[in-house]
Amino acid sequence: MKQRHKILALLGVLSVLTFIDRLAIAVAAPGIQADLHIAPQDWGWILSAFVLADGLFEMPSGALGDRYGQRGELTRIVTLWSIFTALTGWCRGFWQLLSVRFLFGMGAAGGYPNSAGVIARWFPTRERARCQGVVWAASRLGGVLAPLLIVPLEGYWGWRSVFWLLGAVGCLWAFLWYTRFRNYPHEDAAITSAELHEIAEPATPDAHPIPWRRLLRSRQLWLLVLAYGCYGCGSWFYFSWFPVWMLHSGHFPLNDLVLAALPFALGFLANLAGGELGDRLALRWGAKKALRVIPAVCLGITAVVLIAMAMFHGKVAVVALSTLGFGMMDLMLPSAWALCMAIGGQWSGIASGIMNTAGQAGGLVGTVCFGYIVHATHSYSAPLFLIAGMVAIAALLFPRVDSTQGLECEKPLATHSGLAAH
Repeated sequence: MKQRHKILALLGVLSVLTFIDRLAIAVAAPGIQADLHIAPQDWGWILSAFVLADGLFEMPSGALGDRYGQRGELTRIVTLWSIFTALTGWCRGFWQLLSVRFLFGMGAAGGYPNSAGVIARWFPTRERARCQGVVWAASRLGGVLAPLLIVPLEGYWGWRSVFWLLGAVGCLWAFLWYTRFRNYPHEDAAITSAELHEIAEPATPDAHPIPWRRLLRSRQLWLLVLAYGCYGCGSWFYFSWFPVWMLHSGHFPLNDLVLAALPFALGFLANLAGGELGDRLALRWGAKKALRVIPAVCLGITAVVLIAMAMFHGKVAVVALSTLGFGMMDLMLPSAWALCMAIGGQWSGIASGIMNTAGQAGGLVGTVCFGYIVHATHSYSAPLFLIAGMVAIAALLFPRVDSTQGLECEKPLATHSGLAAH
Protein backbone atom coordinates (compact mmCIF):
# COMPACT_ATOMS: atom_id res chain seq x y z
CA MET A 1 0.00 0.00 0.00
CA LYS A 2 1.26 3.46 -0.89
CA GLN A 3 1.98 5.87 1.92
CA ARG A 4 -0.67 8.35 0.83
CA HIS A 5 -3.29 5.61 0.98
CA LYS A 6 -2.27 4.84 4.57
CA ILE A 7 -2.72 8.52 5.35
CA LEU A 8 -6.15 8.44 3.72
CA ALA A 9 -7.05 5.41 5.86
CA LEU A 10 -6.15 7.37 9.01
CA LEU A 11 -8.28 10.29 7.80
CA GLY A 12 -11.11 7.84 7.19
CA VAL A 13 -10.91 6.49 10.74
CA LEU A 14 -10.86 10.08 12.00
CA SER A 15 -13.99 10.84 10.02
CA VAL A 16 -15.76 7.80 11.47
CA LEU A 17 -14.88 8.87 15.01
CA THR A 18 -15.90 12.46 14.30
CA PHE A 19 -19.44 11.53 13.44
CA ILE A 20 -19.88 8.94 16.16
CA ASP A 21 -18.87 11.61 18.67
CA ARG A 22 -21.05 14.30 17.06
CA LEU A 23 -24.13 12.11 16.82
CA ALA A 24 -23.77 10.50 20.23
CA ILE A 25 -25.73 13.26 21.94
CA ALA A 26 -28.47 13.19 19.28
CA VAL A 27 -28.91 9.41 19.59
CA ALA A 28 -28.85 9.55 23.39
CA ALA A 29 -31.15 12.60 23.41
CA PRO A 30 -34.34 10.93 24.73
CA GLY A 31 -32.49 9.48 27.71
CA ILE A 32 -30.55 12.67 28.46
CA GLN A 33 -33.63 14.91 28.15
CA ALA A 34 -35.61 12.66 30.46
CA ASP A 35 -32.77 12.35 32.98
CA LEU A 36 -31.93 16.07 33.10
CA HIS A 37 -35.51 17.37 32.45
CA ILE A 38 -34.63 19.51 29.40
CA ALA A 39 -37.41 21.05 27.26
CA PRO A 40 -37.30 21.00 23.41
CA GLN A 41 -36.40 24.69 23.01
CA ASP A 42 -33.57 24.33 25.55
CA TRP A 43 -32.40 21.13 23.88
CA GLY A 44 -32.11 23.08 20.62
CA TRP A 45 -29.59 25.41 22.27
CA ILE A 46 -27.56 22.47 23.63
CA LEU A 47 -27.37 20.95 20.15
CA SER A 48 -26.48 24.36 18.70
CA ALA A 49 -23.68 25.06 21.19
CA PHE A 50 -21.42 22.64 19.32
CA VAL A 51 -22.40 24.08 15.95
CA LEU A 52 -21.69 27.65 17.10
CA ALA A 53 -18.26 26.89 18.57
CA ASP A 54 -17.27 24.67 15.65
CA GLY A 55 -18.20 27.43 13.22
CA LEU A 56 -16.35 30.15 15.12
CA PHE A 57 -13.09 28.23 15.26
CA GLU A 58 -13.12 26.54 11.82
CA MET A 59 -11.23 29.33 10.06
CA PRO A 60 -8.50 29.82 12.68
CA SER A 61 -7.90 26.08 12.84
CA GLY A 62 -7.77 25.71 9.05
CA ALA A 63 -5.34 28.63 8.88
CA LEU A 64 -3.10 27.11 11.56
CA GLY A 65 -3.00 23.83 9.66
CA ASP A 66 -2.09 25.54 6.39
CA ARG A 67 0.58 27.62 8.10
CA TYR A 68 2.20 25.18 10.53
CA GLY A 69 1.10 21.77 9.31
CA GLN A 70 -1.75 19.35 9.95
CA ARG A 71 0.29 16.93 12.07
CA GLY A 72 0.18 19.05 15.20
CA GLU A 73 -3.16 20.68 14.43
CA LEU A 74 -5.13 17.46 14.00
CA THR A 75 -3.45 16.00 17.09
CA ARG A 76 -4.57 19.03 19.10
CA ILE A 77 -8.09 18.93 17.64
CA VAL A 78 -8.77 15.28 18.39
CA THR A 79 -7.21 15.38 21.85
CA LEU A 80 -9.33 18.37 22.92
CA TRP A 81 -12.59 17.09 21.49
CA SER A 82 -12.01 13.69 23.14
CA ILE A 83 -11.50 15.32 26.55
CA PHE A 84 -14.72 17.31 26.24
CA THR A 85 -16.59 14.29 24.91
CA ALA A 86 -15.63 12.44 28.08
CA LEU A 87 -16.64 15.42 30.24
CA THR A 88 -20.15 15.25 28.73
CA GLY A 89 -20.69 12.14 30.82
CA TRP A 90 -20.25 14.14 34.03
CA CYS A 91 -22.84 16.84 33.24
CA ARG A 92 -25.73 17.21 35.69
CA GLY A 93 -27.83 20.01 34.20
CA PHE A 94 -28.60 22.36 31.32
CA TRP A 95 -25.80 24.88 31.85
CA GLN A 96 -23.10 22.26 32.36
CA LEU A 97 -24.17 20.41 29.23
CA LEU A 98 -24.41 23.62 27.21
CA SER A 99 -20.89 24.67 28.28
CA VAL A 100 -19.29 21.31 27.61
CA ARG A 101 -20.92 21.06 24.19
CA PHE A 102 -19.57 24.50 23.31
CA LEU A 103 -16.06 23.46 24.41
CA PHE A 104 -16.44 20.21 22.46
CA GLY A 105 -17.23 22.23 19.34
CA MET A 106 -14.29 24.54 19.96
CA GLY A 107 -11.96 21.56 20.27
CA ALA A 108 -13.37 19.75 17.23
CA ALA A 109 -13.30 22.80 14.93
CA GLY A 110 -11.11 22.41 11.88
CA GLY A 111 -11.15 18.64 11.52
CA TYR A 112 -12.44 18.57 7.97
CA PRO A 113 -10.61 21.70 6.73
CA ASN A 114 -7.35 20.20 7.97
CA SER A 115 -8.21 16.88 6.34
CA ALA A 116 -8.69 18.83 3.09
CA GLY A 117 -5.28 20.43 3.65
CA VAL A 118 -3.71 16.98 4.05
CA ILE A 119 -5.33 15.81 0.82
CA ALA A 120 -4.11 18.91 -1.02
CA ARG A 121 -0.51 18.20 0.08
CA TRP A 122 -0.47 14.41 -0.20
CA PHE A 123 -2.59 13.63 -3.28
CA PRO A 124 -2.36 14.53 -6.96
CA THR A 125 -5.09 16.67 -8.46
CA ARG A 126 -6.80 13.79 -10.26
CA GLU A 127 -7.46 11.90 -6.99
CA ARG A 128 -8.81 14.67 -4.78
CA ALA A 129 -12.55 14.32 -5.34
CA ARG A 130 -12.24 10.58 -4.73
CA CYS A 131 -10.33 11.26 -1.53
CA GLN A 132 -13.04 13.64 -0.37
CA GLY A 133 -15.56 10.94 -1.24
CA VAL A 134 -13.71 8.46 0.98
CA VAL A 135 -13.45 10.91 3.88
CA TRP A 136 -17.12 11.86 3.77
CA ALA A 137 -18.21 8.27 3.19
CA ALA A 138 -16.29 7.37 6.35
CA SER A 139 -18.19 10.08 8.22
CA ARG A 140 -21.45 8.44 7.16
CA LEU A 141 -20.11 5.08 8.32
CA GLY A 142 -19.74 6.83 11.67
CA GLY A 143 -23.36 7.90 11.32
CA VAL A 144 -24.35 4.27 10.70
CA LEU A 145 -22.36 3.01 13.67
CA ALA A 146 -23.55 5.72 16.08
CA PRO A 147 -27.08 4.37 16.72
CA LEU A 148 -25.98 0.75 16.30
CA LEU A 149 -23.36 1.16 19.04
CA ILE A 150 -24.84 3.84 21.28
CA VAL A 151 -28.38 2.47 21.68
CA PRO A 152 -27.25 -0.91 23.12
CA LEU A 153 -24.35 0.63 25.11
CA GLU A 154 -26.74 3.13 26.65
CA GLY A 155 -29.14 0.32 27.45
CA TYR A 156 -26.46 -1.69 29.29
CA TRP A 157 -24.38 1.00 31.02
CA GLY A 158 -26.33 4.27 30.74
CA TRP A 159 -25.77 7.31 28.54
CA ARG A 160 -22.86 8.68 30.59
CA SER A 161 -20.59 5.70 29.97
CA VAL A 162 -20.99 6.14 26.21
CA PHE A 163 -19.18 9.50 26.30
CA TRP A 164 -16.38 8.22 28.53
CA LEU A 165 -15.66 5.37 26.12
CA LEU A 166 -15.70 7.65 23.06
CA GLY A 167 -13.26 10.05 24.71
CA ALA A 168 -10.74 7.25 25.28
CA VAL A 169 -10.93 6.05 21.67
CA GLY A 170 -10.32 9.58 20.34
CA CYS A 171 -7.16 10.01 22.43
CA LEU A 172 -5.81 6.76 20.97
CA TRP A 173 -6.30 8.07 17.42
CA ALA A 174 -4.50 11.33 18.27
CA PHE A 175 -1.48 9.34 19.49
CA LEU A 176 -1.38 7.24 16.30
CA TRP A 177 -1.67 10.31 14.07
CA TYR A 178 1.17 12.17 15.73
CA THR A 179 3.51 9.19 15.54
CA ARG A 180 2.69 8.15 11.95
CA PHE A 181 1.96 11.34 9.95
CA ARG A 182 4.33 13.93 8.49
CA ASN A 183 3.21 17.31 7.15
CA TYR A 184 4.76 16.84 3.69
CA PRO A 185 5.32 13.66 1.70
CA HIS A 186 9.06 14.27 1.34
CA GLU A 187 9.37 14.28 5.15
CA ASP A 188 8.12 10.68 5.36
CA ALA A 189 11.10 8.29 5.33
CA ALA A 190 8.93 5.40 4.09
CA ILE A 191 7.72 7.10 0.90
CA THR A 192 9.31 6.14 -2.42
CA SER A 193 10.65 8.49 -5.06
CA ALA A 194 8.12 7.05 -7.51
CA GLU A 195 5.22 8.00 -5.24
CA LEU A 196 6.68 11.48 -4.72
CA HIS A 197 6.70 11.87 -8.49
CA GLU A 198 3.06 10.78 -8.66
CA ILE A 199 2.07 13.31 -6.02
CA ALA A 200 4.08 16.03 -7.82
CA GLU A 201 4.90 17.79 -4.56
CA PRO A 202 7.01 20.92 -4.98
CA ALA A 203 10.60 20.49 -3.86
CA THR A 204 10.27 23.31 -1.30
CA PRO A 205 7.02 23.82 0.64
CA ASP A 206 5.35 27.11 -0.21
CA ALA A 207 5.93 29.66 2.56
CA HIS A 208 3.72 32.48 1.27
CA PRO A 209 1.52 34.07 3.94
CA ILE A 210 -2.21 33.43 3.80
CA PRO A 211 -3.71 35.94 1.30
CA TRP A 212 -6.55 37.15 3.49
CA ARG A 213 -7.37 40.08 1.19
CA ARG A 214 -7.79 37.81 -1.84
CA LEU A 215 -9.78 35.32 0.23
CA LEU A 216 -12.20 37.95 1.47
CA ARG A 217 -12.57 39.53 -1.99
CA SER A 218 -13.16 36.27 -3.87
CA ARG A 219 -16.65 36.40 -5.37
CA GLN A 220 -16.55 32.67 -6.13
CA LEU A 221 -15.62 31.78 -2.57
CA TRP A 222 -18.44 33.91 -1.15
CA LEU A 223 -20.98 32.37 -3.51
CA LEU A 224 -19.81 28.95 -2.36
CA VAL A 225 -19.95 30.05 1.28
CA LEU A 226 -23.56 31.21 0.91
CA ALA A 227 -24.59 28.02 -0.90
CA TYR A 228 -22.91 25.78 1.65
CA GLY A 229 -24.47 27.71 4.52
CA CYS A 230 -27.94 27.01 3.15
CA TYR A 231 -27.03 23.35 2.61
CA GLY A 232 -25.82 23.18 6.23
CA CYS A 233 -29.32 23.87 7.49
CA GLY A 234 -30.42 20.62 5.83
CA SER A 235 -27.49 18.44 6.84
CA TRP A 236 -27.60 19.52 10.49
CA PHE A 237 -31.22 18.44 10.77
CA TYR A 238 -29.90 14.89 10.39
CA PHE A 239 -26.98 15.49 12.76
CA SER A 240 -29.10 16.96 15.54
CA TRP A 241 -32.89 16.55 15.57
CA PHE A 242 -33.36 13.53 13.31
CA PRO A 243 -33.61 10.74 15.93
CA VAL A 244 -36.10 12.79 18.00
CA TRP A 245 -38.04 13.66 14.83
CA MET A 246 -38.30 9.93 14.03
CA LEU A 247 -39.81 9.23 17.45
CA HIS A 248 -42.49 11.92 17.09
CA SER A 249 -43.26 11.86 13.34
CA GLY A 250 -43.09 8.12 12.77
CA HIS A 251 -44.00 7.09 16.34
CA PHE A 252 -41.05 4.74 16.55
CA PRO A 253 -40.23 3.13 19.91
CA LEU A 254 -36.81 3.88 21.44
CA ASN A 255 -35.39 0.49 20.43
CA ASP A 256 -36.14 1.27 16.78
CA LEU A 257 -33.81 4.29 16.80
CA VAL A 258 -31.25 2.00 15.17
CA LEU A 259 -33.20 2.75 11.98
CA ALA A 260 -31.67 6.24 12.17
CA ALA A 261 -28.58 4.54 10.75
CA LEU A 262 -30.23 3.97 7.35
CA PRO A 263 -29.78 7.51 5.94
CA PHE A 264 -26.11 7.37 6.88
CA ALA A 265 -25.75 3.94 5.27
CA LEU A 266 -27.00 5.38 1.99
CA GLY A 267 -24.83 8.44 2.60
CA PHE A 268 -21.78 6.16 2.84
CA LEU A 269 -22.48 4.76 -0.62
CA ALA A 270 -23.49 8.16 -2.00
CA ASN A 271 -20.21 9.77 -0.97
CA LEU A 272 -18.15 7.04 -2.61
CA ALA A 273 -20.28 7.32 -5.75
CA GLY A 274 -20.20 11.12 -5.59
CA GLY A 275 -16.40 11.22 -5.45
CA GLU A 276 -16.14 8.98 -8.49
CA LEU A 277 -18.89 10.89 -10.29
CA GLY A 278 -17.21 14.25 -9.61
CA ASP A 279 -13.85 13.16 -11.00
CA ARG A 280 -15.33 11.42 -14.04
CA LEU A 281 -17.67 14.25 -15.03
CA ALA A 282 -14.91 16.80 -14.46
CA LEU A 283 -12.77 14.92 -16.99
CA ARG A 284 -15.66 14.63 -19.45
CA TRP A 285 -17.38 18.02 -19.10
CA GLY A 286 -14.71 20.08 -17.38
CA ALA A 287 -14.72 21.02 -13.69
CA LYS A 288 -16.63 24.25 -14.25
CA LYS A 289 -19.74 22.44 -15.48
CA ALA A 290 -19.49 19.20 -13.50
CA LEU A 291 -19.03 20.80 -10.10
CA ARG A 292 -22.02 23.07 -10.72
CA VAL A 293 -24.47 20.49 -12.05
CA ILE A 294 -23.99 17.79 -9.41
CA PRO A 295 -24.82 19.96 -6.34
CA ALA A 296 -27.67 21.76 -8.09
CA VAL A 297 -29.47 18.59 -9.16
CA CYS A 298 -28.91 16.71 -5.89
CA LEU A 299 -30.02 19.57 -3.64
CA GLY A 300 -33.04 20.33 -5.81
CA ILE A 301 -34.24 16.75 -5.34
CA THR A 302 -33.48 16.94 -1.61
CA ALA A 303 -35.69 20.02 -1.16
CA VAL A 304 -38.65 18.18 -2.69
CA VAL A 305 -38.02 15.13 -0.50
CA LEU A 306 -37.90 17.27 2.68
CA ILE A 307 -41.32 18.72 1.86
CA ALA A 308 -42.64 15.19 1.38
CA MET A 309 -41.14 14.22 4.78
CA ALA A 310 -43.17 17.00 6.39
CA MET A 311 -46.39 15.72 4.82
CA PHE A 312 -46.19 11.91 5.11
CA HIS A 313 -45.82 10.38 8.58
CA GLY A 314 -46.14 6.61 8.15
CA LYS A 315 -43.20 4.55 9.36
CA VAL A 316 -42.29 3.31 5.89
CA ALA A 317 -42.54 6.83 4.45
CA VAL A 318 -40.41 8.28 7.27
CA VAL A 319 -37.62 5.76 6.73
CA ALA A 320 -37.72 5.78 2.92
CA LEU A 321 -37.95 9.53 2.42
CA SER A 322 -35.41 10.48 5.09
CA THR A 323 -32.93 7.96 3.68
CA LEU A 324 -33.38 9.26 0.13
CA GLY A 325 -33.09 12.90 1.22
CA PHE A 326 -29.82 12.42 3.05
CA GLY A 327 -28.41 10.22 0.30
CA MET A 328 -29.03 12.91 -2.33
CA MET A 329 -27.34 15.57 -0.19
CA ASP A 330 -24.32 13.34 0.29
CA LEU A 331 -24.03 12.51 -3.39
CA MET A 332 -23.06 16.12 -4.02
CA LEU A 333 -20.74 16.54 -1.00
CA PRO A 334 -17.42 15.42 -2.58
CA SER A 335 -18.03 17.79 -5.50
CA ALA A 336 -18.70 20.70 -3.12
CA TRP A 337 -15.43 20.11 -1.27
CA ALA A 338 -13.48 19.52 -4.48
CA LEU A 339 -14.95 22.81 -5.71
CA CYS A 340 -13.66 24.56 -2.60
CA MET A 341 -10.21 22.99 -3.04
CA ALA A 342 -10.17 24.19 -6.64
CA ILE A 343 -10.92 27.73 -5.54
CA GLY A 344 -8.59 27.65 -2.52
CA GLY A 345 -5.60 25.90 -4.12
CA GLN A 346 -2.69 25.71 -1.70
CA TRP A 347 -4.85 27.53 0.84
CA SER A 348 -7.47 24.78 0.76
CA GLY A 349 -7.44 24.44 4.53
CA ILE A 350 -8.47 28.02 5.23
CA ALA A 351 -10.84 28.20 2.22
CA SER A 352 -12.63 25.03 3.30
CA GLY A 353 -12.61 26.35 6.87
CA ILE A 354 -14.50 29.43 5.69
CA MET A 355 -16.92 27.26 3.74
CA ASN A 356 -17.48 24.86 6.61
CA THR A 357 -18.01 27.78 8.99
CA ALA A 358 -20.89 28.83 6.75
CA GLY A 359 -22.25 25.29 6.91
CA GLN A 360 -22.13 25.44 10.70
CA ALA A 361 -23.86 28.84 10.66
CA GLY A 362 -26.69 27.34 8.60
CA GLY A 363 -26.79 24.40 10.98
CA LEU A 364 -26.97 26.75 13.96
CA VAL A 365 -29.93 28.62 12.50
CA GLY A 366 -31.75 25.44 11.57
CA THR A 367 -31.10 23.65 14.86
CA VAL A 368 -32.20 26.55 17.08
CA CYS A 369 -35.24 27.41 14.92
CA PHE A 370 -36.30 23.75 14.90
CA GLY A 371 -36.74 23.74 18.68
CA TYR A 372 -38.66 27.01 18.75
CA ILE A 373 -40.93 26.01 15.87
CA VAL A 374 -41.73 22.75 17.65
CA HIS A 375 -42.48 24.69 20.85
CA ALA A 376 -44.76 27.13 18.98
CA THR A 377 -46.59 24.65 16.74
CA HIS A 378 -46.36 21.41 18.76
CA SER A 379 -45.35 19.78 15.46
CA TYR A 380 -42.04 18.13 14.65
CA SER A 381 -42.79 18.30 10.92
CA ALA A 382 -43.44 22.04 10.59
CA PRO A 383 -39.71 22.97 10.77
CA LEU A 384 -39.00 20.84 7.70
CA PHE A 385 -40.58 23.47 5.45
CA LEU A 386 -37.95 25.99 6.59
CA ILE A 387 -35.17 23.46 6.04
CA ALA A 388 -36.48 22.56 2.57
CA GLY A 389 -36.49 26.25 1.61
CA MET A 390 -32.87 26.69 2.67
CA VAL A 391 -31.77 23.62 0.70
CA ALA A 392 -33.63 24.91 -2.38
CA ILE A 393 -31.71 28.21 -2.15
CA ALA A 394 -28.44 26.23 -2.07
CA ALA A 395 -29.54 24.38 -5.22
CA LEU A 396 -30.00 27.73 -6.97
CA LEU A 397 -26.66 29.16 -5.81
CA PHE A 398 -24.27 26.33 -6.65
CA PRO A 399 -24.65 26.76 -10.45
CA ARG A 400 -23.26 30.29 -10.10
CA VAL A 401 -19.91 29.15 -8.65
CA ASP A 402 -17.02 28.92 -11.14
CA SER A 403 -14.28 26.49 -10.06
CA THR A 404 -11.87 27.88 -12.66
CA GLN A 405 -11.73 31.28 -10.91
CA GLY A 406 -9.54 30.20 -8.00
CA LEU A 407 -7.28 32.24 -5.73
CA GLU A 408 -4.22 31.15 -7.67
CA CYS A 409 -5.40 32.32 -11.08
CA GLU A 410 -3.17 35.33 -10.65
CA LYS A 411 -0.11 33.15 -9.98
CA PRO A 412 1.59 30.27 -11.88
CA LEU A 413 0.81 27.64 -9.28
CA ALA A 414 -1.20 25.19 -11.40
CA THR A 415 0.08 22.20 -9.46
CA HIS A 416 -1.93 23.38 -6.46
CA SER A 417 -5.10 24.43 -8.20
CA GLY A 418 -7.20 21.35 -7.47
CA LEU A 419 -9.79 20.35 -10.03
CA ALA A 420 -9.46 23.73 -11.70
CA ALA A 421 -6.62 22.15 -13.67
CA HIS A 422 -9.05 19.94 -15.59
